[in-house]
Amino acid sequence: MASSHSTLLDQIQSPADLRRLSRSQLKTLASELRQCVVDTVSQTGGHFGSNLGTVELTIALHYVYDTPHDRIVWDVGHQTYPHKILTGRRSQMHTLRQLGGIGGFPRRDESEYDAFGTAHSSTSISAALGMAMASKLKGETRKAVAVIGDGAMTAGMAFEALNNAGVAHEGSNADVLVVLNDNDMSISPPVGALNKYLARLMSGKFYDAAREGAKHMLRGAPPLFELARRFEEHAKGMVVPGTIFEEFGLNYVGPIDGHDLDSLIPTLENLRDKRGPQFLHVVTKKGFGYAPAEDDPVKYHAASGKFDPALGFPKSAPAKPTFTQIFGQWLCDMAEADPRLVGITPAMREGSGMVEFHKRFPARYHDVGIAEQHAVTFAAGMACEGLKPVVAIYSTFLQRGYDQMIHDVALQNLPVVFALDRAGIVGADGPTHCGAYDIAYIRCIPNMSLLAPSDEDQCRKALTSAFRQNHPVAVRYPRGAGVGTTPEAGLTELPWGRGEVRRRGGTVAVLAFGTLLHPALAAAETLDLTVADMKFIKPLDEALVLELAKTHDALVTLEEGCVMGGAGSAVAECLAAAGVSMPILHLGLPDVFVEHGDPAKLLALCGLDAQGIERSIRQRFFPGPSA
Repeated sequence: MASSHSTLLDQIQSPADLRRLSRSQLKTLASELRQCVVDTVSQTGGHFGSNLGTVELTIALHYVYDTPHDRIVWDVGHQTYPHKILTGRRSQMHTLRQLGGIGGFPRRDESEYDAFGTAHSSTSISAALGMAMASKLKGETRKAVAVIGDGAMTAGMAFEALNNAGVAHEGSNADVLVVLNDNDMSISPPVGALNKYLARLMSGKFYDAAREGAKHMLRGAPPLFELARRFEEHAKGMVVPGTIFEEFGLNYVGPIDGHDLDSLIPTLENLRDKRGPQFLHVVTKKGFGYAPAEDDPVKYHAASGKFDPALGFPKSAPAKPTFTQIFGQWLCDMAEADPRLVGITPAMREGSGMVEFHKRFPARYHDVGIAEQHAVTFAAGMACEGLKPVVAIYSTFLQRGYDQMIHDVALQNLPVVFALDRAGIVGADGPTHCGAYDIAYIRCIPNMSLLAPSDEDQCRKALTSAFRQNHPVAVRYPRGAGVGTTPEAGLTELPWGRGEVRRRGGTVAVLAFGTLLHPALAAAETLDLTVADMKFIKPLDEALVLELAKTHDALVTLEEGCVMGGAGSAVAECLAAAGVSMPILHLGLPDVFVEHGDPAKLLALCGLDAQGIERSIRQRFFPGPSA
């Protein structure tokens, strides 16, 4: 939604239009662009504070670099709303994160300005370096820029890429700029002024020429050259925190104020003209320019829905507890009961429901940063010493720790619990966050068990059951609330490996895994189906499967995960091993990436709401006119 006063922004259909503005107009443009972000997110929901913090940086990058010829890769990508607005998508921002609308993250199929699709963190340096190297090999003259946040820099992949960038520089002079968007520190005015001066000085041609000239003259006197080199490193180290990046082989510049266009633009212009890998450290503030977001950046990280910009985010109305909240309460209760429990999260304290646990058990809470591989092996190390780690992690992010789950946890049969939040469709965050694959990628691992509770009470019991095993177990549960079942107090377990029949019906039986049990029960009323709540994907309740196969003419499996290799495949394997041949229909997520949109609408499009389940079963097993 455009503001009525956005006269400069009205002129911008592409970065080429932006580059025709005078430098003096850019501050006004920044104000209009920031208001446009506020107006948009207040109507659509979405990431908020991070986008307000990158307004000036986005303007400066597109002003200095010749995009889309030059490549900009945004790490994670939840800070790219200003980028989308400036690259021809302003008129589409009212569709942001909605079904059929533009995505909340960069997508190559959405715009030529989205050089690389992102949404999982810490990939930008690798991608930008690959682009820079490809340009060299193809004989093209183009620049590549990676914009990465301080949080994303905690991942090992970012440092692997930095290491490779230094090595690549030695061989082929790859022209890549890494911009560290640091929004976790502040610069007081005196230090800011000093660093602004140093950044412009160190990125300028005079400093560069003087440094190279001195090196040339001193090479004839090795002791003096080494003394000068060490002096330069230590002198820079006293005033800038860039020594580590220099050791990787990158020329470090900064830190500079990421909201100061008068500092950003000339520094970027200097770095653009340099050869080889460069590193620019900019400091920004989440929520910059919108007071409520500046005061509470955690709360204003993202808006879940519409809000009045004049009032800020509304207070949350009482609602059914989410599965995340059920997990958070269970974690505290189990920690109270068992001192061996430790909680681990890869930088998702709020998202995984661990705030209260952190407050009550700070010594047993471990946020390892955006480092999923480390989180899993860290848990394995703790388990080796007799502790009982619970790794709270989104289904889509556990994919990043898959090797560690196999080799460091499962192979050693260590009692680690994986609490898999956001299993299944997640909605507006789209395919990068969809928990579609955990059933398929976990159930094939020896020693691993996997539970899929169908409601809140079962979720609490499933977590207790998992924790009390002496081998690795994952419990998957979806985003948001369930049907509203009140969990029993206490720490009761489920009968291990046992499902239960929830409804007895006619000739077709539905084996439901997880929360899709409830639309299955609704469909069963119309078609007179038997419905079983399977609860366990591994170990599968094979006795129940075979009993239902014996007493019915056909089976239907139902899961909110990919059909290929999923729970339905486990049922088919069970039947094949027992020599049972019968019709079976597998319902689940199709072999496509599920797009962003309202979760209920997406489930309906996948045929996984009550009407879709009924329709699929009727077409397969009850052909003919509908009742």
